[in-house]
Parts: sequence; structure tokens; C-alpha cells
Amino acid sequence: MAVTINAHVFSVSTVSLLRLDRQSSVHRQIISRISQFSGLSFASSSFRFAAATPTSFPKSRRDSMTSPSAAMLLPENPVLSDICASAVSALVAFSVLRLWEETAKRDLFDRKLNRKLVHISIGLLFMLCWPLFSSGTQGAIFASLTPGINIIRMILVGFGIWKEEATVKSMSRYGDRRELLKGPLYYAATITVANLIYWRTSPIAIAAICNLCAGDGFADIVGSWLGREKLPYNPNKSIAGSIGMVTAGFLASLGFMYYFASFGFIQYNWEMVSGFFVVSLASAIVESLPVSTELDDNLTVTLTSILVGSLVF
Repeated sequence: MAVTINAHVFSVSTVSLLRLDRQSSVHRQIISRISQFSGLSFASSSFRFAAATPTSFPKSRRDSMTSPSAAMLLPENPVLSDICASAVSALVAFSVLRLWEETAKRDLFDRKLNRKLVHISIGLLFMLCWPLFSSGTQGAIFASLTPGINIIRMILVGFGIWKEEATVKSMSRYGDRRELLKGPLYYAATITVANLIYWRTSPIAIAAICNLCAGDGFADIVGSWLGREKLPYNPNKSIAGSIGMVTAGFLASLGFMYYFASFGFIQYNWEMVSGFFVVSLASAIVESLPVSTELDDNLTVTLTSILVGSLVF
């Protein structure tokens, strides 16, 4: 019994000494692990902690452990990786654009529908490629090269310097190359600005591109199919088209919110969700005004999304 008691005392004493010696490092490790898996932030010097905000969505372990560089093609060489990502994203964007040019050339769809399919798909598919780029300014600059080149292309074709009838037919309302200097040019400029200024860590970039591509694109499609009831203040716009724009812009924004959050680019919450709805609603209201027809809705929708997004996010 004496031996057992002495051994027990020795064991307790040894553990106490070890705890005293290693208290600081163990404490930091425990706090780090708990913070990592529970979403709690601790103040290590006083054992105080603050729970995650109640408005946060529950995050999976995969989401919390994902690195922003997880989708990079060559993480060990960011410059070469961004060059490859630029090539991939350009290939995707211009392949899809070429597809719609061929459908327009062969008259497979109505001209208006073909133009809206271009409008919806190009920007959204290009934004799907954003995780391939590195974080920070370098990735943003490389990602902006593809829409930036498209700006130059719109200018050259619009002024008649570069002859490309398929592009004019797939992107213009009336087959006039000068139309490319308005809506299509504003479209390419929106994606370029979203890359350079807001990038993938800002919900403003998501809102601007999703309301421009999905929202404005589906507004015309839904309005053409179901738009019997016209708006009292604008007979050229329909109630169904405006509802379609709000719905499509909002749902696309939510989809990309979850998509970018899965890579660790943003942290989503209920305030962000409500913010996307407000931006989509404001964009649809502005798009329904007669002034949007006069100025071009690609411009007014973009400016509204950025302005309202800056207020709500």
C-alpha cells in the first residue's frame, strides 16, 4: 500500500511539474485546435472566448479546412500557374463564344434568344474559372486578361477594323457592328472591373456579374415567353420579366456565394444572403425603368449592382 501511495504521489507530482513546464505551449495548441474545429475565437491570456455570430451558416469541416489555393494548377509556382489558368479560362470563354457564333451563323435559334444565351453563359462560365488563379493582385490581373482582350476585340469589330460577321450577328440586336461598342463593350468592361477592383473575395463582384449575366439575360427570355402583363410605367417591360430577373440574379448570386465559400474566398452569412436579394431587386427595378433602354441596361444594371452592393455588403 505504501508503495502504491508513493507511486501515486510521484505520478501526480510528475504530471503537475510537466503541466507547469508545458502549460503555455499546450494551452496554445489546445486553443488552436478548438478554434479550428468549433468556430470559436479564444483570448489565450485570459481564457475568454467569443462564439461565432449567430447569423453564420453551419460550415462543414471540408469548408473550414479548404485553402484558397486549393484549385490552383501549380501551387508551387504561382506565376506559371496563373499563366496556365489564363490559358484555360480564355479557352473556355472563347470556345463557348465560338459555339454561340456558330449557332447564330446557322440560325439554330432566334436571334434574340441566341444573343441572350451568349449574355448569360460567357460571364458565369468565366467566373467559374476564378479559383484556378492565385490570391491577391497577381491573380486578379491575370484573370482580367481574358475580358480585357475581349474589350479590345469589341472595339476593333465595332469600328470595323476587324471584320467578324459571326460575332456581330451573335451579339447585336439588329446586326449593326456599332452595337458592339455599347452593350457588349459594357458587358466585357463589367467583368474586367470586377476582376481588378473587387475580385473573388468580394460579394460585390458576385452580385454585379450575376445580375448582369443571369438576371438581365433571363429577364428578356422570361419576358418574351410570359410577359403579357406590362409594367404601368414602361410598356416595353413586363412584370414576369422583372420577376425573372430578380429570381435569376439572386439564385445565381447564392450559387456563386457557396461556390467561392467552398474554396475559402469568402465567409457567407444571412446578411450576405439578404444583401444579394436587395441588390437583385434594385437591379431589376432600375432595369425596368425607361432610362435603362436609353442608356443600355448592361451599364445601368452594373452601376446599380456596384452602388447598392457597396451599401449593403
